[in-house]
Amino acid sequence: MSVDHLLLCTCGASQSVDADTAGAAVGAKGVRVCERLCTAEIAVAEGALAAGTTMIACGQQTRQFTDLASEMGAGDRLQTVDIRDRAGWTDAAEAHAKQAALLALAALPVPPAPAMEITSGGVCLILGGTAPAGGDAALHAAAKLAETLSVTCLLAEPPGDLVPTDLFDVALGRVRNLGGALGRFDVTVDGYAAADPAGRGGAAFGPAIDGARSACDIVLDLTGGPAFVPAPHKRDGYVRADPKSPADVARAVAEAAELVGTFEKPLYVRFDPALCAHSRASQTGCTRCLDLCPTGAITSAGDTVAIDPLICAGCGECAAVCPTGAASYDAPPVESLFAQLSTLARAFRRAGGTAPRVLFHDAAFGSEMIALSARFGRGLPPDVIPLEVPNVELVGHAELMAALGVGFASAAVLESPRTDADSLAREIATARAIVTGTGGDPGRIASLAPSDPDALEEALWTAAPAPPATEPILPLGGRREVTRLAAKALAKAAGGEVPGPIALTERAPYGAIAIDTGACTLCLACVSLCPTGALADNPDKPQVRFQETACVQCGICRTACPENAIALVPQLDLANAAMTHRVLNEEEPFECISCGKPFGVRSTIERVVEKLAGKHWMYSGSDNVRLIQMCDDCRVNAQYHSDSSPFRMGDRPRIMTTADEIERNKKMN
Repeated sequence: MSVDHLLLCTCGASQSVDADTAGAAVGAKGVRVCERLCTAEIAVAEGALAAGTTMIACGQQTRQFTDLASEMGAGDRLQTVDIRDRAGWTDAAEAHAKQAALLALAALPVPPAPAMEITSGGVCLILGGTAPAGGDAALHAAAKLAETLSVTCLLAEPPGDLVPTDLFDVALGRVRNLGGALGRFDVTVDGYAAADPAGRGGAAFGPAIDGARSACDIVLDLTGGPAFVPAPHKRDGYVRADPKSPADVARAVAEAAELVGTFEKPLYVRFDPALCAHSRASQTGCTRCLDLCPTGAITSAGDTVAIDPLICAGCGECAAVCPTGAASYDAPPVESLFAQLSTLARAFRRAGGTAPRVLFHDAAFGSEMIALSARFGRGLPPDVIPLEVPNVELVGHAELMAALGVGFASAAVLESPRTDADSLAREIATARAIVTGTGGDPGRIASLAPSDPDALEEALWTAAPAPPATEPILPLGGRREVTRLAAKALAKAAGGEVPGPIALTERAPYGAIAIDTGACTLCLACVSLCPTGALADNPDKPQVRFQETACVQCGICRTACPENAIALVPQLDLANAAMTHRVLNEEEPFECISCGKPFGVRSTIERVVEKLAGKHWMYSGSDNVRLIQMCDDCRVNAQYHSDSSPFRMGDRPRIMTTADEIERNKKMN
């Protein structure tokens, strides 16, 4: 969005702003500094919106300015951005460079996230628990939701005095399996017995059956027990509450009542099965995404994996650990995140800053923590630039390395109470190992898990790091390419020379393979199954060649090797030679004893001949052993013309000549 008018506000003289650096950051044609833009000077906003595209540097009053723009028919000409909570309210005298960086980021176009439509017809399944809460909470919730939803209440045990009703269905049963998401849940129930509305007294139930299956749009779980799906807080349409808490049940009922209609669900992950290194020929390789997915959205599907977009909650862990880029975050894509990092660092330097620090955080926990610190505490230091991401789990080693590569002095991730700390820790360990290997300080990469704003301030208000000596990179390409580019830049800044291979942690997505040449028979099973082409053969000679930059350490080659001759070596080699093929094992070919053409592996053929000649009945008393020593063409030819060949069918008749015909006629006369 091009900016005609940039409106800055000191928010009642509670923050310092700089019109020159702010205007330059977004290329604004005009900049106006106000003190009370949302109240006494609201006419300034009206005038700017009437004249052209307007960026208002205020996040708190976004709704007010949005309503104003809508009334004026200028909704498409307004953009708001918060620089107060994230930069202006700070114990430091000023944070003009950071404000410029945040404004430049706001002006950067972000591609819209792809989405799909989900339709919920309001078919709701309510699951009731056992004593002491029993099914009372479920029945009361069913009575309330029956006004707007089509409800079935599944109870774990018969209620004492249930009066039949036509408002909703009641049944007994135990959930065996429950899968799906909003609009497409499927459930299998054992001991299913529907209520019989006939008769006097309390409702009776019919005969129980196992394996009853049904579908619904919404599931309200009031059992009080373990959830029926993994990561229930991330499963759309699955609402859960404690049946013993009336307030929690009321909250869940209100939430379920809203889940009717057509919804737009972002397609968080873009998946290219052609790049997936999960398996080849039933040999399992990479399982990183399968091991980490908290919602169970990823399943094995033969040689690749399958990602269910309905179940995917967009945490981004799969994209952070995928070594090939088969799974990549798409809301926004990783290229957009790299561009945001580069824009922030570049704008900070242009505005006079020297050593920025980036803080990755999510929209819920992280933004609130930063806002509370700004309003009631010290706020963020002027060199700490917060960067909001959908989920901090999608920040992997590549994003951290990219941050250092574009010019940040350090990169930290602000964890929330629901962050998968194990996944994040592995990615940080990989990034730190790379930084250490390039001669840098691994402390430049960190994760923060503060319990309150005071703890966040204590972690951030430390001695400012030295300005990075790294020449900023242009983060183009995929995650692997940017990681390698950033590592080279760090190595150059540290000593100028490319270091040797950097040892990495286990299951890192970079590395080499080691082949036990004494055990390897050059069968080339590893070459035929390598999903990335890191392993290759030589059509002219028995060789196994290897390109390290293409290896993702999936382990398929190790699993497929019949001689157990392959070991994985996690490392990152920054030398240019890693981008070319090198020979890991080779032998001389055997020369055909008939035509002399080289074929096969000499040691293998000689070993086979030694084991069979004169020792096996098929190779005793005959010259069959010679067939082993022949190339394919000569072997077929020898077998076809042998006396014992089933295809020989006798000798071919001699071709008749003119002389033969004359002789035959003489005999006949």
